[in-house]
Amino acid sequence: MKILMILTSHDQLGDTGKKTGFWLEEFVAPYYVFKDAGAQITVASPHGGQPPLDPKSDDSSAQTDATHRFKNDPAAQAVLANTQRLKDVSAADFDAVFYPGGHGPLWDLAEDSTSVALIEAMLAAGKPVAAVCHAPGVLRDVKSADGKPLVQGKSVTGFTNTEEEAVGLTKVVPFLVEDMLKKNGSNYSKADDWQPYVVSDGLLITGQNPASSEPTAKALLKILG
Repeated sequence: MKILMILTSHDQLGDTGKKTGFWLEEFVAPYYVFKDAGAQITVASPHGGQPPLDPKSDDSSAQTDATHRFKNDPAAQAVLANTQRLKDVSAADFDAVFYPGGHGPLWDLAEDSTSVALIEAMLAAGKPVAAVCHAPGVLRDVKSADGKPLVQGKSVTGFTNTEEEAVGLTKVVPFLVEDMLKKNGSNYSKADDWQPYVVSDGLLITGQNPASSEPTAKALLKILG
């Protein structure tokens, strides 16, 4: 079982002068779900190398069992520090792909043609695609075989407008995940803010927020059998 995890390379939070990137829990919780299930994990990002970590996800208030495990896991830290370049990986080499969130993907992966093509290739080959929190934003420009938006008519979730309001970034992000998914014709649903919530529709699995990271990874494993 070979799983590709794709992280952002974008580290600027709009024009605020603040840093962003990927959200730690959203990478490490799924990483350990996959690792403990015996999967071979490859991590990639647009630029390769060490992807930027959203500093807020490293706050003491954002720590979980998985983040503590990661802090004591030099092997996992080395994997993260040496991500492959996205353009150098092929959908043919993997059984599934998982996109962790953080705000970064809204700026780079959402409009990355390599990422879009990889998602389309995975799904065309009958392989599942999962994305959590802000990462469903990477589905924005992905098309189905008929040329329509991938999420049109599909049941999905993702970071809610009210969650974005709670972190004060509705005017900073390039687009709101919830609004985009609805605009593209999805059957968008959500749970209460910050509660775990996962939606599976065929090969597409989406999670609402950081708390949904581990259950989204487990839902992906369930599809892989």
